[in-house]
Amino acid sequence: MASPFQRDKVRLVFDAMDSDGDGTLRETDFDALARRWAAVRVAGDEERLLAIMRGWWVTLAAHSRTADAVAIDDVLAVVDLLETMPEAVTATADAMFEAVDENRDGLISPAEYQRMIEAWNAGPADTGETFALLDLDGDGTISREEFTAHWYEFWAGDDPAAPGSRVFGRVPG
Repeated sequence: MASPFQRDKVRLVFDAMDSDGDGTLRETDFDALARRWAAVRVAGDEERLLAIMRGWWVTLAAHSRTADAVAIDDVLAVVDLLETMPEAVTATADAMFEAVDENRDGLISPAEYQRMIEAWNAGPADTGETFALLDLDGDGTISREEFTAHWYEFWAGDDPAAPGSRVFGRVPG
């Protein structure tokens, strides 16, 4: 069962993705996120981002109690399974890394990270402090390895002090 901290982390992402604010996620919410994200990037990325977001939708919908809507408790049920499925988390991390790494240089720059967070939140965000926490080696970028470790920590971890707990920003609570 998810801890209160894990619930708060998931709620942060869930609320940002719930574009119509109805308390459930639908395929249209995933499409809306992909379109917001594509709108702040180079032309041609929309189909790739749509495919990644729809992959998330398919996974969550398969575990939902309702065929066309995913509630926060449905997402938390999937989160509860993640410690036993590290390869699923890693696969999702790889897909997200590819989506964030706009120029495909194998690194996430501060600007690429900021565009992802601003698209996710549908508005401006100050990401400098969080980016510095995620850049473990201090080289000014987030490598695939760093991102994967942080992604796993965000989704499967329960340590509020872990840098990965801040992948999507400061967790309220």
